[in-house]
Amino acid sequence: MPKRMRFTIWRTFATAAVAVLLAAFLTPAAARAAPAPKESRPVYSYADAIRESVWVDTGLDGDGDGKSDRVAADIVRPREPARQGRRIPVIMDASPYYSCCGRGNESQKKTYDASGHVLQMPLFYDNYFVPRGYAFVGVDLAGTSRSDGCVDVGGRSDVQSAKAVIDWLNGRAKAYTSRSGTTTAEATWTNGRTGMIGKSWDGTIANGVAATGVKGLETIVPISAISSWYDYYFAKGAPLYDSGPDWLSDAVESDDSHAHCAAVQRKLVDGAPRTGDWTSLWTGRNYVKDAAKVRASVFLVHGLQDLNVRTKHFGQWWDALAGNGVERKIWLSQTGHVDPFDYRRGAWVDTLHRWFDHELLGYANGIDREPMADIERHPDQWVTSAVWPPRATRTTTLRPAAGTQAGVGSLGLRRGSGTETFTDDPRLSETDWAARIAEPTPEKAGFVTRPLTRDLRLSGSSKVTVTATPTAPTAHLSAVLVDLGPDTIRDYADDAEGITTLTDRTCWGESTAGDSACFKATRARTKAVGFTVFSRGWADLGNHASDLKGVPLTPGKSYTITLDLAATDHVVPKGHRLVLIVAGTDKDLIDPPSSRPTLTLDLARTSARVPLVGGAAAFTRATSGGTSAAPTVTDLDGVRVPRTVQRVPGS
Repeated sequence: MPKRMRFTIWRTFATAAVAVLLAAFLTPAAARAAPAPKESRPVYSYADAIRESVWVDTGLDGDGDGKSDRVAADIVRPREPARQGRRIPVIMDASPYYSCCGRGNESQKKTYDASGHVLQMPLFYDNYFVPRGYAFVGVDLAGTSRSDGCVDVGGRSDVQSAKAVIDWLNGRAKAYTSRSGTTTAEATWTNGRTGMIGKSWDGTIANGVAATGVKGLETIVPISAISSWYDYYFAKGAPLYDSGPDWLSDAVESDDSHAHCAAVQRKLVDGAPRTGDWTSLWTGRNYVKDAAKVRASVFLVHGLQDLNVRTKHFGQWWDALAGNGVERKIWLSQTGHVDPFDYRRGAWVDTLHRWFDHELLGYANGIDREPMADIERHPDQWVTSAVWPPRATRTTTLRPAAGTQAGVGSLGLRRGSGTETFTDDPRLSETDWAARIAEPTPEKAGFVTRPLTRDLRLSGSSKVTVTATPTAPTAHLSAVLVDLGPDTIRDYADDAEGITTLTDRTCWGESTAGDSACFKATRARTKAVGFTVFSRGWADLGNHASDLKGVPLTPGKSYTITLDLAATDHVVPKGHRLVLIVAGTDKDLIDPPSSRPTLTLDLARTSARVPLVGGAAAFTRATSGGTSAAPTVTDLDGVRVPRTVQRVPGS
């Protein structure tokens, strides 16, 4: 049943149930006058909340000990609803980080009392939502913290860790009061309606569980989350990191699991060859292919400059969900890999509260009729879109042409001719290329529009098709889109990826001695720049014939390949220029090839297909009039070269 229809039925039922409860306690006249609730209120005691732990049977034996693995689920829930005979919904964050690395800007970990019950649950979710009538459940993924099994990095065990808990919440799985005991635990206190939330790996698990179509999962809120694990490690054959999922598993696995999980580690090594070839391991960790199974609504959040979990992840997931009619909402910030609690705190808590009230409690609060997208256009300046991408968005083909100087060409609607040549220089990055866009340099080919006479908005994912002739048997390619002109942006290349953490705190919910609801405040960290790289894509030219497998190149032979550029929503303002740069290794964002090739581009067979709001007509209007001269300013200032990004998709 489609999500929209299921919600309509649930909302009608929920409203009727509230009416019955009101009628039972109010006089007939008062019951008729009582409005339907639109917001859950903090009427329950957080200090008196029930704190308990259960171990849910996953039905898997990942560590090969002959026993079914159990995953630990720590629960904080209000005491009063159970006394009143009312069942409540659940907000759940399933994570590998609760003991190894911590969650949030302050790297909080779970802490426990002498009885093994959770004292501190990281983040604000329990502090804020438990007093409002929700249970919060923090699940340790298999192989981490207090759970059995092995970490398989987005595979069956990871996903089943969380899915099994949802099954238990809905009466379809077994749980126990201890890790190895036989006393069972029943979830009689919940109605089974569950919303999953989490940043990075946590949000990735939410995507993976939603892609199973499990009943009872009503909504997910994936923040900076992976949608296909191959795309976390490779871009069309080009390696993004110098390690694979085995390194990640080793980083988060508990000491106990380390001793039992060598076989799983070996499968991660063997199944993820550094060649970048697609294997069955990646198929099992590709959630996009199962978007048709998604029953839950999706509130997606991502930083447009996230160079850890890159924006291709949200773009392909969003498009697949849209193609299957899934109810959706999206926030896109200027930050890197940052939680919205740390860049738009008040609005985030309010919006998340209303989203969960709507999706889990069935409250008709109108959030489903509000604009689909919130987009940060400048630091702390947000705009909305009724739908995303906007309905007027059209894929428009832009073509490079040679200019009067080598490597400094033009970009427009007409097909170009001739060639441009560059030599891969792994010492240089996209910021180096863009800073010297106005001058010939040997490591890149740049193509620039006229200064715009109107704003030009790109919204969605782009593709750049390149025909290139290499001088060596291996070659990596990069293509980036650049906004050439002065601006002040969030400094996404700084260590904190666009925020500065302050010393004062703000409080969101109720506190106890062991779990504070107060968190360090933040503000935007900004930088004045002369250009902004806003979309990127990479590929191994050896994958020209197949996304699944690369082959050696024949020097002197031309090859055509299409690079998938990351999703974006960016306005190139009036007076700025839109730039396409094609080059080799993008330092610290992809690994270099084994050789250092020179590549010759065939401009007649090279193009960029970009999502322009207003399409080709908008491009024509924005580039008409004004000067056609090439840019002359050299050594423009941008953010620093992005450092080698984390290999742990976490805090």
